[in-house]
Amino acid sequence: MGHTRWWKDEVIYQVYPRSFQDTNDDGIGDLPGVIQHLDYLKKLGITMIWLSPIYKSPMVDMGYDIADYQAIDPQFGTMEDFDNLLEAAKQRDMKIVMDLVVNHTSDQHEWFQKALANKNSPYRDYYIFKKTTDGNVPNNWRAIFGGSTWTEVPGEPGTYYFHTFAPQQPELNWENPKLRQEIYQMINWWMDKGVAGWRVDAITHLKKDLDWASIPADAEDGLASVVKKGQNRPGIDVFLDELKRETFDKYDAITIGEAYGVPESDLPSYIGPDGYFSMIFDFSYMNIEVADVNEWYLGPSSWSTKDLKDILFKSQADIKAVDGWSGNVLENHDQPRALSKLVPNPKYQTGTAAKALATMYYFLPGVPFIYQGQEIGMKNFERHAIQEFNDVSSINNYEMALKKGYSEAEALKTVNAKSRDNARTPMQWDDSKYAGFSKHEPWLEMGNDRAGINVVDELSNADSVLNFYQRMAVIRADAHYHDTLIDGTLIELQNVPDNVIAYQRELDNQVITVLINLGTHEEEVALPEVADQVILDNNVHVRTTEPNIVLPPYTSIVFAS
Repeated sequence: MGHTRWWKDEVIYQVYPRSFQDTNDDGIGDLPGVIQHLDYLKKLGITMIWLSPIYKSPMVDMGYDIADYQAIDPQFGTMEDFDNLLEAAKQRDMKIVMDLVVNHTSDQHEWFQKALANKNSPYRDYYIFKKTTDGNVPNNWRAIFGGSTWTEVPGEPGTYYFHTFAPQQPELNWENPKLRQEIYQMINWWMDKGVAGWRVDAITHLKKDLDWASIPADAEDGLASVVKKGQNRPGIDVFLDELKRETFDKYDAITIGEAYGVPESDLPSYIGPDGYFSMIFDFSYMNIEVADVNEWYLGPSSWSTKDLKDILFKSQADIKAVDGWSGNVLENHDQPRALSKLVPNPKYQTGTAAKALATMYYFLPGVPFIYQGQEIGMKNFERHAIQEFNDVSSINNYEMALKKGYSEAEALKTVNAKSRDNARTPMQWDDSKYAGFSKHEPWLEMGNDRAGINVVDELSNADSVLNFYQRMAVIRADAHYHDTLIDGTLIELQNVPDNVIAYQRELDNQVITVLINLGTHEEEVALPEVADQVILDNNVHVRTTEPNIVLPPYTSIVFAS
């Protein structure tokens, strides 16, 4: 069955529930807190909410280690709260998307506990266990969060279980058809409840190289990245086809794959008209600021707006070539804040630049995703000691940096810039001590660049980032522009300065022109003849020197014909 693509019009907001709104004063956000702000999201033009994991979990990886797929973690509330959220969203014509984490579970999951308790248990085959004759680990693969991918089973010397991520996240054995059926039943149980679809976590890891062979080390620790043997491997198509057939297709669900590293040649299978997923996230430029995404403690890479532009348009062209669809993102729970990352000079990390970045991505072909706090221009924090971090990958990367010989100050600088905790600080609703997130000290320290960056202040300021996001939503939904912005062709404007990202969306007789200067100097651009009227700008005064337009730093402007 082909996708109907009913979801092309959606605007999706990612809620990180732990940091969104606390209603019971324990310093942790919860499901009633999401319900409390549905009208706020509606006004932002949001039609669909993606919830980061709310399942029962020991929270080693903040919920991406699931102990029970069919229970809500008490920190977030109850199943009744979830049902209330579904209903309250439905009343506002909003849909709920869940996070689907089926590459691994928590080591506290009942299946894994049963597998550990008895080596003859059928649940051993739900995971990946290996016994070695020499007692050493089965191979030299390095986990994504550092260290070996193998952890010894307590009380069974020489027997190990496999994990791509943390040791507390044992890998599910997708080679086992019985396990796969259990997963499909669970997915369909949620779909029957009324969930509209899924953001699919770490999905390109399901298939491993079954030779389990060691490969040449790629660092001094003698290990090699598991990505080389356990990501996008031949044969993954069998799993993804079956997953789609047994679950998503039955419900015409929306699915967004977190599909890092999918080769261009595989894009048709992933997001073509009959692909595994409705869309995948366009992460193409997400890690532009680091030299190596898997070892970001090695420090920054140098990049330019031209690099960003080239990546952006190439990615869009690749997706168009397979008649695919893209989830357009600036931020998520795994990334530092875009304003701090994509605007290197702190002097320019302002609301103006936040609006310019928003304009850049929001009007591209695809479905825009907004991560909580992005719409008010939240920024990275600065922490002064590693003890102030919660994120498991930040702490691991800090340790790896020290082992590499970096000083504590250098390691801390990198972690501050790249930590996932940057996006996880509590949502800033007002300017009170805990920003209206809670009356209690929050689970993670607040961001420390908060002046004027909160919902209450921004709602009353016509020039705010929040009001700008609301305006973009109005334009996208406006009958006059809607079809061009959803289905229009993307044309990159080539004859512009390197610091200017310029494109048009064209359908029938309408052309919408988008110009953004992401540089720190004025740039002059030839104004296309079809740029008749300004429908949106970020309040920077532009000069025209016929037939050109002069764009000050971080200007964005949108014209319609």
